[in-house]
Amino acid sequence: MKEIIDDIFEREGSTLITDVLVGGKRVDIAIDETGTIVEIGEKNGVRDVIDIDIAVDGSESIAIPGLVNTHTHAAMTLLRGYADDMPLQDWLTQKIWPLEAHLTGDDVYWGTKLACLEMIRSGTTAFNDMYFFMERAAEATDEMGIRGTFAHGFIDLGMEEKRETEIKATETLVSHIKGQKNPRLTAAVGPHAVYTVSPEGLRWCAEYAREQEIGIHIHVSETEKEVVDCVAQFGKRPPALLDDCGCLTPRTVAAHCCWLDEADCRLFGERGVNASHNPASNMKLAVGRAMPYHHLREYGANVCLGTDGCASNNNLDMLEEVKFAALLQKFAWNSQTLLPAEEAIRVATAGGARALGIGSGTLTVGAPADIVLVDRRKACATPLHNADSNIAYACNGGAVHTVLCGGRFVMYDRVVPGEAAILKGAAEAAAALVCRAQDAS
Repeated sequence: MKEIIDDIFEREGSTLITDVLVGGKRVDIAIDETGTIVEIGEKNGVRDVIDIDIAVDGSESIAIPGLVNTHTHAAMTLLRGYADDMPLQDWLTQKIWPLEAHLTGDDVYWGTKLACLEMIRSGTTAFNDMYFFMERAAEATDEMGIRGTFAHGFIDLGMEEKRETEIKATETLVSHIKGQKNPRLTAAVGPHAVYTVSPEGLRWCAEYAREQEIGIHIHVSETEKEVVDCVAQFGKRPPALLDDCGCLTPRTVAAHCCWLDEADCRLFGERGVNASHNPASNMKLAVGRAMPYHHLREYGANVCLGTDGCASNNNLDMLEEVKFAALLQKFAWNSQTLLPAEEAIRVATAGGARALGIGSGTLTVGAPADIVLVDRRKACATPLHNADSNIAYACNGGAVHTVLCGGRFVMYDRVVPGEAAILKGAAEAAAALVCRAQDAS
């Protein structure tokens, strides 16, 4: 059995997934050697489309598109459980920021490897990351075989000298990522937020992103204080300030968006902004309000889903996040019909793919073969009156058993190559990081 599994990870070529459940129908899915879905059809109806190198029995599986995590700080897996159940500002200033001051590139490498392992195990094939030492994060992601978009966390605190340092770091990262010429790795600009980046910095980020034709990844209206302080300082709410600086575009992923009002949502729709819903993190940090999904949808903004970092979530399970999103929207806005199961899954797949510009995020001919197989033999998938309901409300990442990204297997039958070494390396990196921080205090 081990030899068969090893062969599946090493072999390149075309793949056929047979007799798998998609949209309530049993179908075969044919994937060519470029990692593209070339045919989906009824059982035995697509086997002559291409020569098959690998055949996978999908008869006990439900196939869904790869999940897309549109807001992460991936290497914060090393901070998982380090500080919980604290007020937001105390959590940041007393625990998180002092520890992050001692991060190294090796820490980010191992933390990102651990994050990718966790994401693969729970069905995520692409993520949008903002953190530090991002060249090492990209290296780790490439080795794990999934897709990543990487932004240096740009923070200038209104200081010109610091802004120049952040500009240089951003330019270096973008040049590095583009130089890789790897279609799974892309770059973005990462202005942290309106309260940590000056208008001059925001304008530079917007113009550079336009010149480089890359995305913008930013935190927006996460807390009421952020909005109140922005109005007091600039006379306008965060979305209006960002719009003045050129940061609201169809390439922008705005994380959190809890304290948007209806006019903000209309502006997001007009500018084509992608709003990343992060329900678990927002509930845990008690930001006091849920993203107004209904207004964003009404005005045509694209809504996607993200976990945030493991210091505030504390996991990267996007299937769990789907359930949190659907339930939080219903509860917060007193509507049992808001964000139903099928729509919640679409937000986590097609919505995320649109936000990151990585294809349709659907199981359709011509789409990248980013495919997740959910095990129908699990208790959470029994009975199966409605597969979308089971996936959104009953199952979590533990029900995922096989994952393909671009047609390549990154997990097969719950096996991820190199898992033991990743767990060991990440645990050692986390312990060393805490020791360095304690020695310096």
